[in-house]
Amino acid sequence: MTDEHDRPTPYREPQQARSAATLARVLQAAEDVVGSVGLDEMTISGVAERAGVSVGTIYRRFEDREQLVNALTERMLDRREQFVAERLSQAEPSLSGVMDAYAHALLESFADSSGLFPELLRVRGTKSLDRGARTITAVHRLLLDAAAPHMDQIRRSDPESALDTVARAILGACFHNSVRPDPAKGEVAQRRYADELGDMAMAYLLTPGRRATSEA
Repeated sequence: MTDEHDRPTPYREPQQARSAATLARVLQAAEDVVGSVGLDEMTISGVAERAGVSVGTIYRRFEDREQLVNALTERMLDRREQFVAERLSQAEPSLSGVMDAYAHALLESFADSSGLFPELLRVRGTKSLDRGARTITAVHRLLLDAAAPHMDQIRRSDPESALDTVARAILGACFHNSVRPDPAKGEVAQRRYADELGDMAMAYLLTPGRRATSEA
């Protein structure tokens, strides 16, 4: 779901099932380490210990620590795009159903890695920011496509612009929740917060704009 031209230098892709399983274990270990001690404290040896493999096993796949972090970023963002796509494909076929699915999917995807998303994108340079921006663009397009059959329900004067505003607001709220010191935690609290975001989006989309109100 991303442009191949903008990807970082690729690591050595596994050719056998056993190698693929080892790679998956290494990436999961790297995610666990970053989630627990932070990106700055992540080391190849720490990831190797967590994954139960030798340091040499990791270096046979990745040239250096940065390439491992790039692979982890790709894995994380690809997973988010796929998760949002799946949730939107299962949404109730209505505008409110789409907005609820979008809000819940984003909140869950941001919360699933204990703050890993902002940690990986923090002070990582242009390539990392560009990769994150591509995921945001992809997720935005997924919302537009899912909402397209229901655009006639939007009462704002410019429905597509209004949907863009809602998409940005929900994304910002979910990102903010992932970095604030008192985030919505637990299934009940997260569900309530996502429901509120969906209600907020629908209240805005179903309310005529200021110009339309004044002209009426």
